Amino acid sequence: MDMQKWAADLIASEKKKPLPIISFPAVQLMGVSVRELIGDAALQAEAMRVVAERLDAAASVSFMDLSVEAEAFGSEIRVSDEEVPTVVGSIVDEDSDPGELSVPEVGAGRTGLYVEAIRRVAPLIADRPVLSGVIGPFSLAGRLMDVNEIMPLCYEEPELVHAVLEKTAAFTAAYAQAFKDAGADGVVIAEPMAGLLSPELVGEFSTPYVRRVVDAVQDGAFSVVYHNCGASVVRAHEQVFATGAAAYHFGNAIPMADIMPLVPADRIAMGNVDPAGQIKNGTPESVRRATLELMESCSGYPNFVPSTGCDVPPMAPWENIEAFFGAVDEFYAR
Repeated sequence: MDMQKWAADLIASEKKKPLPIISFPAVQLMGVSVRELIGDAALQAEAMRVVAERLDAAASVSFMDLSVEAEAFGSEIRVSDEEVPTVVGSIVDEDSDPGELSVPEVGAGRTGLYVEAIRRVAPLIADRPVLSGVIGPFSLAGRLMDVNEIMPLCYEEPELVHAVLEKTAAFTAAYAQAFKDAGADGVVIAEPMAGLLSPELVGEFSTPYVRRVVDAVQDGAFSVVYHNCGASVVRAHEQVFATGAAAYHFGNAIPMADIMPLVPADRIAMGNVDPAGQIKNGTPESVRRATLELMESCSGYPNFVPSTGCDVPPMAPWENIEAFFGAVDEFYAR
């Protein structure tokens, strides 16, 4: 797919199709558990197909499972039937020799399953781009080193953090390339931990490494979408946009209206109805109101595309998901 044309057409369209990050709620439609889904490429492909069939979204987005890459490096993960997997503990600390940290081959752990899922589903969804998903280099380093430990280590042991980032960036680039080779039209790089950093630290520990991934895989037929759901993205917007990604996705920690004036006009910016507070725990009416408020505050920007603030939890009610789409349609019908 010509992704530059897709983006230009979306920006030029008066009525934007929503582009929420929705894949895991397919478990409800399919009658399977999250545990079963994450271990089966065929189920993952079917889940994406089912969601694409049910929702008229601007793109089909794969699973934001931010445990996959850390597991491939050797981290322990916690799996359940109804929640997205999480990483337990750390495998790198301030006493570690980063030279001993091996960069896994793509295919280690469950990475091969996720690539195979894209290979299977890409030919089945022809009316919109198929976007795969990877974790960003700094956020992956945070899972290998422990989220609470990497922050002080940025100050106390910056050489250690950079040494780990060299390896996480190399793997992220290789993983994104594997998705590209499998038929994906783009990749969402989820870098949520960068949203906890000051602008200066984003510029040192996140942006250069994300940029390496972007430069390695992005071209006219393959786009990178940068996701950051932290509260510091407005202050760090220069560093965020320096990643060079083709599109940006922001979480509900900030009002979307605060970032839209800062986004380059030729870059799509997506967000940001609260996926937990509204889509999962709200009501159809509260979702409707939140979505209409978002549309009223941001629809004046041609490059704004309505979305959720992050990935929608597996057990979010489908009536709430459909209320989000219904509210977008209602807004444009006015």
